[in-house]
Amino acid sequence: MMIDLACSQAKVGHDVTVATSGGDFEVLLKKHGVKHIRVPQSPKLWNAFRAVIEFRHILRQCKPDVVHAHMVTGVLLARFGTIRPKYSLIATVHNEFQKSSSLMRLGDRVVCVSAEVARSMETRGIPTHKLSIVRNGTIGSPRRSGNQPTSPQLQRPNVVTIAGMYERKGINDLLRAFALIRDKHSQAHLYLVGDGPDKQAMESDAQELGLGASVTFTGFVSEPRAYLAETDIFVLASHKDSGALALIEAREYGCAIIATKVDGNPEMLDFGEAGLLVPPKDPKSLADAITSLLSDPQVIREYRQRSQINLCGFHVSDVAKNYLSIYAETLSECRSAVVKP
Repeated sequence: MMIDLACSQAKVGHDVTVATSGGDFEVLLKKHGVKHIRVPQSPKLWNAFRAVIEFRHILRQCKPDVVHAHMVTGVLLARFGTIRPKYSLIATVHNEFQKSSSLMRLGDRVVCVSAEVARSMETRGIPTHKLSIVRNGTIGSPRRSGNQPTSPQLQRPNVVTIAGMYERKGINDLLRAFALIRDKHSQAHLYLVGDGPDKQAMESDAQELGLGASVTFTGFVSEPRAYLAETDIFVLASHKDSGALALIEAREYGCAIIATKVDGNPEMLDFGEAGLLVPPKDPKSLADAITSLLSDPQVIREYRQRSQINLCGFHVSDVAKNYLSIYAETLSECRSAVVKP
């Protein structure tokens, strides 16, 4: 989301610099006129010291009006890395479920990716006047290349999820749900797209459940659009998810969607209008929802259509405009506070 935002802001003429510890998007940032500076980000003392030095160098070089932090480390660096900062600090809460996210309160404005996240941050004591809501959006993302990726030729019918292989993503719940539907839908195939620290344990669980060749773990896929283009049912079984980009991408590609009713998921699916919502950590309910779709192609077609209704507001250009408006408001508030007697 940060990459999309930076590229979109540069596109409309703003001077944008991204400071990260590195990654796969450096070439893309350069292509869109976004400066990239490597800054070490880790809790180790030496790296923290280096990060402060590098951050101060960025301030001297760029003289920013706004510093926008998407992680707690960035907020701490921007708030305490220099004396008397001359910029406004915007903090976006992406992972509200992390205890450390309470530190995002250090921002002059705290942006939440869903109303549910905003309610959670308010219960943590962040004043309402500091909170704003900007939902994530992926439509028109500059991360997408112009060429359509090669088809993975998925088996049909299929169930697909795109997620990091973390316990909180509910992959084990999905595996158990898939095991429950095997007798009735023996031809169905499950594709798990993504990588992460729990992937090996999940592969072992799939074997223990007897799923064998009916499940494919793809590992990391740099461009998952091709999977979405061939998806029959997209499932996101998260235990926690503030505002999953994968749900918007699945909606854009017209997938029939099932997601857990947690955090920002209902908002991303228009509270059930754009997809089925099921309780988290409940393989039986998830299996029933999958069966209800697989058993009736007409229902799948209906939910495919419903997923693409009311997508306005999920374009990256709209996300960028919303943030630019917040920047302007926060700058005005901070400057007014400075000149008050």
